[in-house]
Amino acid sequence: MTPTRPVLGGSFLGGAHGRLLPPTIPFRFFLAAALYHLAFWIALAVFAEDAIGFRGGPGPMLGVLHLLTLGVLALAAMGAGYQLLPVATAVPMRARWPMTLSSWLAIPGVAVLVAGMGLAHHETMAAGAILMVLGLGIYAVLLLDNLRRKSSLPAVQWHAIGAMAALLLVIGLGFALVADQHHAIFADHFTWAVAHFLIAAYGFMGLLVLGFSQVLIPMFTLSPMPPAGNATIGLGLAIAGLALAAYGLVGDQTRLVAAGALFGLAASLLHVQTLAASLRQRMRKALGDTFILVFIAWGFLPFSVLLGLGLALGHAVPPALFGWAVLLGWLATFLVAIFQRIVPFLASMHAGRGKRPPLVSTLTPERSRKLHLWCHLVAVAGTGAGLALEASSLVAVAAVIGAVGAAGLLAFTLDIVRRMREGAA
Repeated sequence: MTPTRPVLGGSFLGGAHGRLLPPTIPFRFFLAAALYHLAFWIALAVFAEDAIGFRGGPGPMLGVLHLLTLGVLALAAMGAGYQLLPVATAVPMRARWPMTLSSWLAIPGVAVLVAGMGLAHHETMAAGAILMVLGLGIYAVLLLDNLRRKSSLPAVQWHAIGAMAALLLVIGLGFALVADQHHAIFADHFTWAVAHFLIAAYGFMGLLVLGFSQVLIPMFTLSPMPPAGNATIGLGLAIAGLALAAYGLVGDQTRLVAAGALFGLAASLLHVQTLAASLRQRMRKALGDTFILVFIAWGFLPFSVLLGLGLALGHAVPPALFGWAVLLGWLATFLVAIFQRIVPFLASMHAGRGKRPPLVSTLTPERSRKLHLWCHLVAVAGTGAGLALEASSLVAVAAVIGAVGAAGLLAFTLDIVRRMREGAA
C-alpha cells in the first residue's frame, strides 16, 4: 500500500491568482496599520505615565489603547481577511466596492475615535464609533457572506465564523460603551469594558489568529497541515472559555471566570502543541529570524491566559500587565511576524500577474525588516518591565524604541509597494 503523503500548507494556494483582489484594497489597510503602529508607539511614549495602573475610562491612554487594537490589529485583520479568506475558502468575494467603502469608513474612523477618547469629547467619540461600526460591520457581513458558501478549509471557515460573531458583539458593546459615557447605560462601566476587551482580543482577533495560523504557518514553512480535529477541539474550548469568562465577568461570578480561563488555557496549549508538531515535519528547514516573533507570541498566548486567571482569582496582577501580555506580547507580536511574511508574499503574487512572479526575497527590504524586528522585541520587553515595576520612564524609553521599529515597518511596507509597482510595470 502506498503511504499517504501529508497535505502541505502551500496546497491551498491552487488557483489563488484568480481570487486576488486589486492590490489597492489589501495594501491600503496594511499601510494604514503600519502608520497607526507608529502613532501608537509615539503616543505611548508621550503618555507613558498614564499607562501605569491604567484601568480604562476616557483619556489619552484609552485612545492609545485603541490605536493598537483598532488602528493596527483590526485594520491589518481587515486587509488580510479580505485577501486571504477567498484564497482559503476557494470562494471569491462577490463585489469590490463594499471593501473599498469599508476602508473609507474604518481608516479615518480610527483617528476620529481615538481623538474623541483622548480629549474625552463625547460627540467626537460617537462620530468615530459610528464610522468604525459601519466599517467593521461591512467587513463582518462580507466575510460571513463568503463563509456561508462552500469552503475547502472548514477549520479556517469555522474559526472565521466565530471571529465574525465575536466582532458583531464587539461592535455592539463598543458602541454601547461610548454611549454609556453620556447616557449611563451600564451600572458598572468597567466590568462591561473588560468584557468588551476579552471578546475583542480573544474572540475577534484571537479566533482569526488561531484559524489562519492553520494555513499560514504551514504555508510559510512547507509543513503538513495540522489535523483538522485538533483545530475543531481547540475552537470549541476557546469559545466555551470565552463565553464562560465573559458571562462570569458581567455576572460577578468569579468561578465562571476562572473556569473560562482554564478552558482558554487548554485551547491555547493545544493550539501551540499542534502547530509545533506540524512545524517539526517541515520541508523548509531555515525558518528565518521572523519566526523568533512567532515563537515568542506562542509563549505569550498561554501566559496571557494565566495572567487573566490570576486576576480572576484575586492575585496581585496589574490589569495593565494583563493587557500588555494579550495585545503586545501575543497579538501584536504574532501579527507583525506574519505581516513581515505576508506583505512581500502578496506583493510577489500581484507583481507576477500574467508572468512569472518575482522571488519574495527580491521584494523584501531586509534592513528595515530587521530594524523593526529587534526594536519590537526590545520595546515589548521594556514596556512589560516598566508596567510590572510601575516605572513610567522605562515604559517611555521602550516606547521610543518601539517607535523607531515602527518607522522601520512603515518604510518596509512603502518599499514593498514601490517594488511591487515596478515589478508589475
